[in-house]
Amino acid sequence: MGIWDNQDDNNNDFLAPRPSGQPQGASTENESAEPKKDYSLAEVAVDAGIVDITPSTSSIQIVTEQQILNQDLQSTDTGMIATTRRSNYSRRDSLRGETFDQPEPAAMLTADRLLDSSAKNRPAPESGFRRFLYFLSLKTINLGDPLKVRERKAIDARIGAPLEGGAKFVPVLTRKGGVGKTTVSTLLGMALSLSREDRVIAIDANPDRGTLAERVSKSTRFTVRDVVNRAAAIDGFTDFSTMVSRDVTRLDVLASDSDPMLSEAFDEGDYNVVADMAARYYSIVLTDCGTGIVHSVMRPTLQRANGLVIVSGGSVDEARLASETLTWLEANGYGNLVRNSIVALNTATQGTNIVKLDEIEQHFKTRVRHVVRIPYDPSLSAGSVIKFKELKEDTQNAARELAALVVDGLNNPI
Repeated sequence: MGIWDNQDDNNNDFLAPRPSGQPQGASTENESAEPKKDYSLAEVAVDAGIVDITPSTSSIQIVTEQQILNQDLQSTDTGMIATTRRSNYSRRDSLRGETFDQPEPAAMLTADRLLDSSAKNRPAPESGFRRFLYFLSLKTINLGDPLKVRERKAIDARIGAPLEGGAKFVPVLTRKGGVGKTTVSTLLGMALSLSREDRVIAIDANPDRGTLAERVSKSTRFTVRDVVNRAAAIDGFTDFSTMVSRDVTRLDVLASDSDPMLSEAFDEGDYNVVADMAARYYSIVLTDCGTGIVHSVMRPTLQRANGLVIVSGGSVDEARLASETLTWLEANGYGNLVRNSIVALNTATQGTNIVKLDEIEQHFKTRVRHVVRIPYDPSLSAGSVIKFKELKEDTQNAARELAALVVDGLNNPI
């Protein structure tokens, strides 16, 4: 008999599990002979009329390749907009079309951005036909300065470059007398003073009697010895300026002792006193050293040096002595100073006309930063007061080039 004929009226759920044991109506004999069985849902037949066996269906959205590409492009654009919206504002990024979360700061209003650098707003030409045409056209035609003037202004900018830190010391030395060391010191100081806004001083530190003060219009009788003796009483630049000679180029010169017997007493301690005093009021301190490199003044001079100028003549022995000076400096621990130094090649000495100056210059270029030729000038050969504006143009240009190289070396040492 089927299971469907013995459904329990109290339990209408035909899927419910059945109790253990035989179905109703079974014989007692079978009850005692067969073990009890449990029926699981898997063994129960299911009425097809009760259970809905209709297959279910669901809709699936079909996405085309073009729709996927459009979504990727949209997400990429959104990411780019989010990336370009930044808070660190920069003028370059703004010109590229990028957007920022914050307004433009006041720091972006720079002179380079706001000032009009077109031809009509450039400075007027200094002289000549270009200047005449500029004013004749009511300042509408501005051809600018010629190349020569632009080069001069470029050198002026190099010489006048600001210096970081305290006073800068630049010794001018050589091992041989008569090669123009004092002349080069004077030319260098004048070129620096003409183009710089700060103060420049040249100290005559020759233990013997120096002649640096005789190259400028002397206006005082004081010397380095007076500075040493009155150092405690000097309260400011006004007191110190009474002890120096000032040239029309604004170069200050502190003379050495005029008495040779007293100049022997100018030693390392005295130089340190003078150097400390000069460092208070001057940005560049030039030191016209003596011909010897082993006297006591040379040690503090080199220890304070930020730059160095070596003067060489155009003869064979003068060039060799200058090169030996570089060797001595390297052997005594001043190799960095030598590599950053400038050689001033004085071509006004005897024997220059028969010597290959190019070979001498090439030799020094392998050892120092640069070489500058100082041409012959009758105003310099006289050995008297130097008037910078009256020198030949080539001489002035050489002095200015030397000054520019010295300032370059102070700002950017090798």
